[in-house]
Amino acid sequence: MAESSSPQPRQGRRKSMDYQEQCKLHNSSFCLCGDQFQCCICLDMFTDPVSTPCGHNFCKTCLTQYWNNTQHCHCPLCKEEFTKRPELKINTTLREIADHFKKKSVPDKPEVLCDVCTGQKLKAFKSCLNCGATFCKTHLELHTVGTLRNHKLIDPVENVGDYICQKHERPLELFCRDDQTCVCQFCTEGEHKNHNTVPIEEENEQIRTQLGETQADVQKMIQDRLKKIKEIKHSVELRKRNTEKEITDSVEVFTVLIRSIERSQAELLKVMEERQKTAERQAEDLIKELEQEITELKRRDTELEQLSHTEDHLHLLQTYPSLCSPLHTKNWTDMSIDPHLSVEPVKKKLSQLQKSLNEKLTEWLNNAAHILVSTELKKIQQHAVDVTLDPDTAHPNLILSANGKQVTCGDTRQNLSDNQRRFNKSACVLGKEGFSSGRFYFEVQVSGKTKWDLGVARESINRKVIIKLTQQNGFWTLWLKNENEYEACADPGVSLSMRKKLQKVGVFVDYEEGLVSFYDVEARSHIYSFTGQSFTEKLYPYFSPCSNDGGKNSAPLIISPVCETK
Repeated sequence: MAESSSPQPRQGRRKSMDYQEQCKLHNSSFCLCGDQFQCCICLDMFTDPVSTPCGHNFCKTCLTQYWNNTQHCHCPLCKEEFTKRPELKINTTLREIADHFKKKSVPDKPEVLCDVCTGQKLKAFKSCLNCGATFCKTHLELHTVGTLRNHKLIDPVENVGDYICQKHERPLELFCRDDQTCVCQFCTEGEHKNHNTVPIEEENEQIRTQLGETQADVQKMIQDRLKKIKEIKHSVELRKRNTEKEITDSVEVFTVLIRSIERSQAELLKVMEERQKTAERQAEDLIKELEQEITELKRRDTELEQLSHTEDHLHLLQTYPSLCSPLHTKNWTDMSIDPHLSVEPVKKKLSQLQKSLNEKLTEWLNNAAHILVSTELKKIQQHAVDVTLDPDTAHPNLILSANGKQVTCGDTRQNLSDNQRRFNKSACVLGKEGFSSGRFYFEVQVSGKTKWDLGVARESINRKVIIKLTQQNGFWTLWLKNENEYEACADPGVSLSMRKKLQKVGVFVDYEEGLVSFYDVEARSHIYSFTGQSFTEKLYPYFSPCSNDGGKNSAPLIISPVCETK
């Protein structure tokens, strides 16, 4: 006898399963989120989704526009090319699921119940502003007789008292434009007498017009940012192709040169690739900022959309002012990624005489590195913070300027109150504000000095003893000693060779990346970086003008305002 098998699901029933049953099935087995149904081009929930032959999904309009603006027909996600533009057909199942999530993203309005019903309360039909209560259809019949028929009825609301003047216990039927508040008829005979008052309905019509204009502006801002993302992606792609072409041309020339030239080739490729990576990182940061603004704008758009459909006049008037306030967004008009290399083409350099080739390549590499650092420094300077010296941390020998921007070391110890934050042994001072996340940058003028220490320190450093400046002890600093000896205070210390004496030092910290970098602001060059650090507490700007040295080192350390490099 053959073994009996367990019943198998009928294929016909599975195919005929309607959308609601599919939702029940997926809810009981696994959880989907709305992000899975977002188009990677517009970053919004799918609208008329279509699928490419490689299996990726996009909005039909988004994909069509993308292909119309590209030379080759390929998938925007995996870049698979198609010899012929595929015929796009709407995925109805995916569209239904996306629509389902769209509906779920809009919160349901709470159900209002009748105030009069005893036992099981029925759903409210109207709220009476005169009675201050909400009624179902049955109990509302009383308002069709006698003087009750003149009562003010509105769509059911949960808190009827919010729609009634607390002073006169009359319906809030008017809006005072002078005081921007809802009032009752009696209010216009008292404190709002001679004010510009209009019916709530009239003011609502005006607000709705303004709301529509505001929503249109928000939607335009969304589209502008989507367009900017597209421009940035296109610029990066074009720049990448140009970079690859330059690399290929460079390799072709370098293959005919001797081994000494091959070293220069490797250095050149490294600089070009670093510049490309810098451009890509810049693009990623710009796209991230744009996407964050788009998210905020979409949230505002959703709120405006919900408000535009409300029949609750008072709620509209009370909520609209907060939604029409301008968002803190950046002007992206002139923001772009340069798709072209800004250095002289490699071919031109390599065509010069072999006699001077090494010298010219060295010069070019220095210039390229200079441009790279200049671009990097310009970006870093956008994270500038206003640093002020904290007098409660200053060693008694230190003299701070009135504005807290300069510090010198005197010969006389001042009589200052001691506290746990003050340095007692080392002539140091910290900035007032500490940082426990993000990025920050500041610049310090060091000209005229023979020695100084400068950088950042963690909050818990020991301020009552002389301590070695190392990252293990909570310091990330540079120092100058003997007028021209520079050192990164690592363990062991790293001697630094400077072409010129430093005049102004830039200090940059990326807390999450564990990075502390120092820059020569005047020369627009990188000095030194502490990398791979692990920060677990607040970091404070750290300054030490060092001893006066009989007047030889009397010049102050000056916190300078950051001026963006050109």
